[in-house]
Amino acid sequence: MLTNYFKIAIAVLKRRKFFTFISLFGISFSLTILMVLTAVSDHLVSSSYPDVYRDRSLYSMTLKLTDPKEKGQRTGPFSYHFLHTYVESMKTPEAVAISSIFSPSNTYVNNQKLVIDIKYTNAGFWKVLQFRFLEGKPYTQAQIDAAERVAVITEHTRDRYFGKGSPAVGKILETDNVQYRVAGVVKSVPITQVFAYGDMYLPWTVSKQHTGNKGYNGLFTPILLAHSKADLPAMQAEYAHQMSKVPMPHEHFTELESHAKPYLTTFTRMMLGNHKSDATSKLMIYIGAFLLFFLLLPTLNLVNLNLSRILERASEIGVRKAFGASSRTLVVQFIVENVILTLIGGLIGVVLSFAVIAILNQVELLSHVQLALNYKVLGISLVICLFFGCMSGVYPAWRMSRMQIATALKNV
Repeated sequence: MLTNYFKIAIAVLKRRKFFTFISLFGISFSLTILMVLTAVSDHLVSSSYPDVYRDRSLYSMTLKLTDPKEKGQRTGPFSYHFLHTYVESMKTPEAVAISSIFSPSNTYVNNQKLVIDIKYTNAGFWKVLQFRFLEGKPYTQAQIDAAERVAVITEHTRDRYFGKGSPAVGKILETDNVQYRVAGVVKSVPITQVFAYGDMYLPWTVSKQHTGNKGYNGLFTPILLAHSKADLPAMQAEYAHQMSKVPMPHEHFTELESHAKPYLTTFTRMMLGNHKSDATSKLMIYIGAFLLFFLLLPTLNLVNLNLSRILERASEIGVRKAFGASSRTLVVQFIVENVILTLIGGLIGVVLSFAVIAILNQVELLSHVQLALNYKVLGISLVICLFFGCMSGVYPAWRMSRMQIATALKNV
C-alpha cells in the first residue's frame, strides 16, 4: 500500500515540476546555510589546533577597575607585570600561558611590503598551547630571561619571507628594523584563534613597551591549564581569591573585577560585549531562535505552496473522490508527497553543504581556517526538516479532505 502512495506521489511531483523545484530549493538552501553556519560556529568554539585543551582550561580577557567618584571604569586586557604577579604564581594550574594581543609590524621582501603580526609570550605559552613544530623548537625560559632576540614563526611567514619550503631555523628575520634569529617554525594558526594567533612569536622581554609597564592594564591575556577537568572549580576559586587580594592601584578606584571562565563563556562575553554571567545563555537563546526561524521558512513556504496546489488540483481531487477515494487516502498521499520532497531536498542540501565547505576551505576565505561538517547537527537537522515537512502537509491535507466533490468538480 505504501509503495503505491510513493508511486502516485512521485508521478504527481514529476508532473508539477515548478512546484517541486521551488520546494526543493527552499529545503536544500536552508539546510546548506544552516550547516555552513554550524561549521563556522564549531570552528570558533570547539577545541582545535593549537588550543586543544579547552576542556580543562580557563580564560580571561579583561580587568575592570571602577571609580565611583568619577562614575567611570577602566576595562581592558592585563599588563604582563600584573599577570606574572597574581596569576602566574597560582598553585592550582599545571601551566599558565601569557600572551599579548597581536600587533602588526612591517618588513620588506624584494621591495614588497610584508605585514607580520607579532605576539609576545612567556614560556608557559608553549606548554598550554600545542603547536606543531615543523622546524626547530620554542624559545626557553633562559632565553626569555636574557631577552634574546629569538623568534618562532609560522609556516606562512617562513614561505613569504624566506621562500616556500626554505629552511628558516638559524636565519635572521628583520621587521620594524629589528633583527631576530628564527628558533622554530610552526604550522600556521587561523586568525579566529584569538588567544593563539600570530605570524611571529617573541619573548615578552624583548619589548621595552611591555617590560616597562608596571600598571595593571596592558595588552596581555592568560590561559590557565588545569591538570584535569576536575580541577577547574578549584582553579577558578583560586583565581577569584587572587583577584580579591589585589590592592587598588589608586585611591579613586574602589572595585577590581576579573573572572577566569571556560572558553565558550569568555568568547560569548567578548562577542556580545556583555560581562554578565548570563551572556552564554542569551547567546544560546538567540542562536536557537534563529535556527528555529530558519528551519520554519521552508515549512511556511511549503504550506503556502500546498494550499495553492489544492486549488490547482481541485478537479483531480474531485474525480478521485467521485471514484471512491476516501479522505484518508488523499490525506496520506498528500503527506507522502511532502515527505518525499523533504527527503530529496535534505539530500541535495547535504551534497551542497559538502560542496560549499570544500570550496570555502579551498579559497581560504578566512586564512588557515579549515571547516568541517558537524554530523550530529546534520542528523538532527534532517530529522527536524522531515518533521516540519510532515507538518507542512497536515493543514493543506486536512483542507483537501474537507473539499466537497461537487465543489471540486466545478473546475473539471
